[in-house]
Amino acid sequence: MNHEPSEHSPETTSQNAAPHTEAAPLAELPITRPTGCPFDPPGELARLREEQPLRRMRYPDGHLGWLATGYSVARAISADTRFSSRYELMHIPFPGAEGVTLPPAPVGDLTGIDPPEHTRYRRLLMGKFTVRRMRELTTRVEEISAEHLDAMERLRATADSVDLVEAYAHPVPALMICELLGVPYADRDAFQHHARAATTTDLSVDDQYAALAALQEFVRELVVAKRAKPTDDLLSDLTTTDLTDDELAGIGGFLLGAGLDTTSNMIGLGTFALLTNPEQAEALRADPGLADQAVEELMRYLTIAHTGVRAALEDVEVDGRLIRAGESVTLSVQAANRDPHRFPDPDTLDVHRKATGHLAFGHGIHQCLGQQLARVEMRVAFPALFTRFPTLRLAVPPEEVPLRSDLTLHGVQRLPVTWDAR
Repeated sequence: MNHEPSEHSPETTSQNAAPHTEAAPLAELPITRPTGCPFDPPGELARLREEQPLRRMRYPDGHLGWLATGYSVARAISADTRFSSRYELMHIPFPGAEGVTLPPAPVGDLTGIDPPEHTRYRRLLMGKFTVRRMRELTTRVEEISAEHLDAMERLRATADSVDLVEAYAHPVPALMICELLGVPYADRDAFQHHARAATTTDLSVDDQYAALAALQEFVRELVVAKRAKPTDDLLSDLTTTDLTDDELAGIGGFLLGAGLDTTSNMIGLGTFALLTNPEQAEALRADPGLADQAVEELMRYLTIAHTGVRAALEDVEVDGRLIRAGESVTLSVQAANRDPHRFPDPDTLDVHRKATGHLAFGHGIHQCLGQQLARVEMRVAFPALFTRFPTLRLAVPPEEVPLRSDLTLHGVQRLPVTWDAR
């Protein structure tokens, strides 16, 4: 599933290329989602994709770069190592980024580095995230999901509704990260507390940074403990490599950030999407064997990590246009995953669709390292939830569900649900 190029990818032609009459540069990145459509990308992206899947765009800092909205173009750029993922080379496309320059990636952050440093880290980690090893964790996901569904039922006995995010969507992936990193049982409540605080949008920026610092210190202390007394977990395995304590702590923090907030938001927003498309929820409930397809379709349809950026390291021709060295390209992954040239009827959620090839986990050398763990978690969590509570429904009107307002990850802050108590 990981199409990693050795040097660069030749995929530089868009399937839906428009005639190359250069349009005026976009003044800004479209970010406003359609009113009453919490799962749909900004409507203007579809128009731009059909007109010109790779188009000039002005960034908030004045940089004249590019916006990629077509599937073929976004996939080609993602796979081409002539485009860098280094943060310090990127121009930020989001409003309010005037004068903002990102620092280099912290130690252990695979998302913001290029080969050969990226290659070294990824080779050490790849063997820890095999499909086989992730499937071995399925039993633990099932146990953890069942425990939290039990807890939800107890909550429902004393309340009219339950917040699915707090009770289920967050703790299931949080505890699976604990399993992966080998967090001792006695420390898991503290770990979850810090993790929840670091990823919530309800707290002030200062409080979030304080929680993040506490979490980083927690991981650093865990590394020291694993060196002294290894156990059967990923972090202990990595202490046998040439990684330093700083690198191990950085990688642990990176895996936490990459594997917790994203999967938590997918479970929360995915449940919201299924509840507002009841025929899809019923299909999954009637046939739990659809879980694999349903997860891929939800990833495509929702594309919670909706936007990425790459910086050209040299002049590169893509889709008949020359991207100059130093120019940033914003990848609208959400627009690419709704490209009708790749996915027919793309704005419809269909759990029967074979949505393989979507870009929600990325593509190329930066394709999500923990994607198999995320799949295992979701393949268990969704069917377990809808099987356990056949009458599950929203406890508030859909328009009252609070959505995340940050620009990097789409999701729900809370998801009040209810069901017919036994």
